[in-house]
Amino acid sequence: MKLLTQGSELDGFTIGECIHSGGMAHIYHVTYAHGTHDPGFPMAMKVPRMASGDGAENIVSFEVECQIQQVLTGPHVPRFVAAGDLERMPYLVMEYIAGRTLQHWLDALQPLDVDLITRLGVAMARAAHALHLQNTVHLDLKPQNVLLRPAPGATEPDPAAQPLAEFGAAVLLDFGLSHHAHYPDLLAEQLRKAVGSPAWIAPEQVVGVRGDPRSDVFAIGVMLYQLCTGALPFGEPQTAAGMRQRLWIDPVPPRKRRADLPAWLQEVVLRCLEPEAAKRYPSAALLAFDLSHPTQVHVTERGTNTEPTPFRTHFKRWIKAAGMHYQPSPVPSQQIEEVPIVMVAVPYRDATDATLYSLRQAVARSLGTRPGARLACVTVIPSSLSSSTSEERSETQLHRRYLTQLHQWAQPLDHPGRQTSCHVLESGDVAKALLDYAVGNQVSVIVMGAATHGLKTQRFVATVPIKVAMDAPCTVILVKQSLPFAQLAVREDDAPQETEALHEQRGPGSNLYGDDLGPLG
Repeated sequence: MKLLTQGSELDGFTIGECIHSGGMAHIYHVTYAHGTHDPGFPMAMKVPRMASGDGAENIVSFEVECQIQQVLTGPHVPRFVAAGDLERMPYLVMEYIAGRTLQHWLDALQPLDVDLITRLGVAMARAAHALHLQNTVHLDLKPQNVLLRPAPGATEPDPAAQPLAEFGAAVLLDFGLSHHAHYPDLLAEQLRKAVGSPAWIAPEQVVGVRGDPRSDVFAIGVMLYQLCTGALPFGEPQTAAGMRQRLWIDPVPPRKRRADLPAWLQEVVLRCLEPEAAKRYPSAALLAFDLSHPTQVHVTERGTNTEPTPFRTHFKRWIKAAGMHYQPSPVPSQQIEEVPIVMVAVPYRDATDATLYSLRQAVARSLGTRPGARLACVTVIPSSLSSSTSEERSETQLHRRYLTQLHQWAQPLDHPGRQTSCHVLESGDVAKALLDYAVGNQVSVIVMGAATHGLKTQRFVATVPIKVAMDAPCTVILVKQSLPFAQLAVREDDAPQETEALHEQRGPGSNLYGDDLGPLG
């Protein structure tokens, strides 16, 4: 299909300049003709190439993109505007987002700073997780399809003029090869072959399996490897046999190519690149969590090793891969539910044994037997605690003290295959600190104590648990304290004295969070 003429009109849109001419589509700036509408954002029109020499996948992938783009929402995808008739004139009009693709960072001078690599990885993982929650797997993530919005508050008219260290949220582009769990997979039905970009395609995609969100985790791992080393972990194979090698071959360890990389980062990257999907991060949210909290990453030999994988290991994998048949994955959102990030807010002071016991029991029920789940134990201390100038109450010592307490509290919850991390936050607003943590780390469930004092007052002034429950982006479990089973054997006539003693221990008028609006604890 020839290029559209600048200034011409098409279905009420005025065609602007061509901003991209690729192998599968042309992209133009467009506006509404005669200013009839104002969407409130700039627009771009994507028109597929359909020349005589182009393959059938061009129009099929365009049909897939039109189908999926209309149902996706959120800040990590362009907003849908309109679509043209496939038989008359196929096109897709969507939001035009200013920014730079990840390729700009790869084209910059190497090596990139570890902090910058980490922030780019977090941005990509959060965008992928938002997509997976909508039951969509991208399946073609690569540097050209990851756009970084301009940094919040940026005043530069040209995002390319901003320093490379400044960027906002990631936006995923080009859903022509994507899979939505609730729509027919046209590519799988019509092409019957592996589709994707050879350098970034996941092993299960090579054998024709689509729909596993861990395929996107693999692609993010490839891009992280590129950011770390400037090289592709598996090269750029052009044949099916070349792509199949990633079913059994490990890439050269990143620290072999770049010695100054920390072991925790190599651990994260190589876990993303595991040949078997079950050994990767089970969700992009868990990948973003590790990248955001490097001190909490459990480093194994995978992170410290700098020698290539022995031939014997590769040979065993080759034999296993020869008869390997990947099973279709469950619906992405259901798969994510099986590996939640559970956050528990533990009071930093004056917590009774009954309170701590009840919280631990509620967390254990929330985690269940899911080995891939992650537990984040959080406590919030007032900013005033660390403002003391005395040496014994220095900020470092305070954080170490409360971290130790959190580790001790969480020890009974340890489970093989489950990761537990502890975090001490400092804030004058407990509810805001907990909510910010939950939003920033894609928390699935918040477990915290219920404020039981001043129930009548809560109708007029919200307590910390009520504030969190009202504004949290996820499930919130409010736990009323109960005594451990060992305490339930108290003789019936001793129960009043037991209750009174407990009341005196907690202090008059107190609850899990001090007074009604007091700090956590």
